[in-house]
Amino acid sequence: MLNQSSNQKMSQKHELFPLKVENLALEVNGKKLINNLSFKLEANGITALMGPNGAGKSLTLRLLHNLIEKTSGTISWNNQTNQKLIQNAQAMVFQKPVLLRRSVIENLRYNLHVKKIPNKTEQANLIEEALTRAGLKGHANNPARLLSGGEQQKLAMARALMTKPSILFLDEPTASLDPNSTLVIEDLIKEANDQGTKIILITHDIGQAKRLAEEILFLTGGKVCEQGKTLDLINNPQTKQAKQYFSGEIVTENQK
Repeated sequence: MLNQSSNQKMSQKHELFPLKVENLALEVNGKKLINNLSFKLEANGITALMGPNGAGKSLTLRLLHNLIEKTSGTISWNNQTNQKLIQNAQAMVFQKPVLLRRSVIENLRYNLHVKKIPNKTEQANLIEEALTRAGLKGHANNPARLLSGGEQQKLAMARALMTKPSILFLDEPTASLDPNSTLVIEDLIKEANDQGTKIILITHDIGQAKRLAEEILFLTGGKVCEQGKTLDLINNPQTKQAKQYFSGEIVTENQK
């Protein structure tokens, strides 16, 4: 049963959905990297972005998180198109963790400063919870950048989740991790989604998509090639590109 805080987070999340992306384009030096991208996502579940390298998956996440400026098109969060107004409800974790040259605990404390949570008692509780979640209580005062790769990613995940964002973007968060660290990260993802956070995840791991995602957006050439329920799309893709990808063939964006 969800507690009052969880119910409040669920309500906030649903107020941001549906997410509608219409004719989104990103052009750099005369080259279209995102090309008339359109799709719609609802509040529930985990969505996996899949497709060959260069398909525009990471750029799509950055556009949704307002890290880069679109060339044209619209991104609408429940009819709200001002990205800055909803950015504080979002968080993002990259394949390579972006950590400050500070201790583990100071990385967490800085995030609370950015999110404008000044209350010391609330800060202490959130930091304690994040350290426990990531299994890093014994490393609280260690330099974050001296942690192992798996520990750094656990810290990045715990930091992103400590203020319970409505939307979490994940750009291949387990791509370079060992199986044990991957398991911990996947458990954090499922726990966050169960508590009301919408997850939009990039992965090349078909097994991971099956374990985590309810639906897949398959991108090629900077646009959506297919969208559907995970097992339906993996087992019965409708387009040539998706059939090649899910059958294990090497697919590139330059392929004819």
